[in-house]
Amino acid sequence: MDIIFGYIVFFLTLFIFGSYLLLGIFSAMALRKYLRKNSYVNYNSLVLSPLSPRISIIAPAFNESKTIIDNIRTLLSLYYNNFEVIIVNDGSSDDTFAKIKEAYDLVRVNYYFDYRIPCERIKGVYKSKNPSYTRLTVIDKNNGGKADSLNAGINICKSQLFVSIDADSIIESDSILKLVKPFLEEKEKKVIGTGGVIRIVNSCDIERGHIRQINVPRKFLPRLQVLEYTRAFLLGRMAWSHLDGLMLISGAMGIFDRETVIRAGGYSIKTVGEDMELVLRMRRYMAEHDVKYEVTYIPDPLCWTEVPSDLRSMRKQRTRWTRGLVESLKTHRAMFLNRKYKRLGMLGYPYWLFFEWLSPLIAFAGFVYTFILIITGSINWPFYLLLFIFVYSFAVLLSAWAVLFEEITFHKYRRKRDVFRLIATAFLEPFFYPVHTYYAVRGNIEALRGKKSWGKAERSGFDKKKKRIRIMTVRGQSANRGKTESPVSTT
Repeated sequence: MDIIFGYIVFFLTLFIFGSYLLLGIFSAMALRKYLRKNSYVNYNSLVLSPLSPRISIIAPAFNESKTIIDNIRTLLSLYYNNFEVIIVNDGSSDDTFAKIKEAYDLVRVNYYFDYRIPCERIKGVYKSKNPSYTRLTVIDKNNGGKADSLNAGINICKSQLFVSIDADSIIESDSILKLVKPFLEEKEKKVIGTGGVIRIVNSCDIERGHIRQINVPRKFLPRLQVLEYTRAFLLGRMAWSHLDGLMLISGAMGIFDRETVIRAGGYSIKTVGEDMELVLRMRRYMAEHDVKYEVTYIPDPLCWTEVPSDLRSMRKQRTRWTRGLVESLKTHRAMFLNRKYKRLGMLGYPYWLFFEWLSPLIAFAGFVYTFILIITGSINWPFYLLLFIFVYSFAVLLSAWAVLFEEITFHKYRRKRDVFRLIATAFLEPFFYPVHTYYAVRGNIEALRGKKSWGKAERSGFDKKKKRIRIMTVRGQSANRGKTESPVSTT
């Protein structure tokens, strides 16, 4: 029986790794095409052109008083010609709104808008008396969570395109130029959304909202997540964009067609995975109305965010991601193997169902069964050792491949020792897989129990002396200011 089970595990593993390998090949092809195509692009023409589309940058803020001023300063200094910044104060219980009001000399203005998508009551819209800050609009509203705040910003903004970001993320200065490019290039299809690479800012040198030096995280857990994010964004999403099966644009930063989002119903406040659920709902809307569309992906690093540096915070984040995945897949289960949705229904959705949701559950069952075999003395040690060597070697090579992709393309880690530390971490990462599996199982159990809250999480900010100065507390859905930069896929 153990031999049969071993062969089942072996061929299942071979199938999974084969899929990862194919995704890596597709990513390499798409990345090479992207780099060749963009090597001749003059982004300055977009900045100077009066025809560049107007963009609204919507940043929900809940209890961000420690960093909100620097974050707004960074957003206002982005390298783009025609944009506005909309800060949505989501009923903060600290002095976030008071600090913004004082720093930017805000006054309440008469502002006409419709509640085209439901959101909590907007108490007021504010503009600065200082003409230097005409781009800035601040919304003060009752607390409703991140999704609700984004809906409020969408109701307020008048632009055709909007960018949703986390207020405590660090944005590259030219990120808007790169995000808007697919909307201008595509002529045959309607581009409804574009996402980019999210990178990890832990241990980087930050001053006044800008990255002065990029470093590999000093702590082990954040370094593990650097590998995970690199695989997910540079290998996985690049391939799925190429295959027209992309199901997720990270909540940390993405650009969307405003009218399509409104027609699809806006962000859902009933899920903790509102970023994935929105993309799926938009894609369903376009397919069901027989409109040619595209969801694209930019492999450039556009946004930097902080990740958990302790197991407790990481557990809460990963179980939340799993619940969001389960909710999104369940809500849009009609897409499964449905030809109406083309590659998304026939390829993308099944992949995420079997590989991202079901695979950890199968892995957990395998761990339990293997443990039983060891206890009973029935395990075939030579076979399992060979299987372990195979799985371990492939996992290390996949991570090394992702690091190589990063180095030959965008080369953000300039010091050789940082690259060596990532490679060394790749050799240790496979031993951490059982922890990820446990988080996935626990997330499924929480989903079955109907848990909706985000739980209590801690995030650290950075001052110019590079010391941690901020702890943000998230309590339940009513204050869901947790991170949503989920890579979900590890490939």
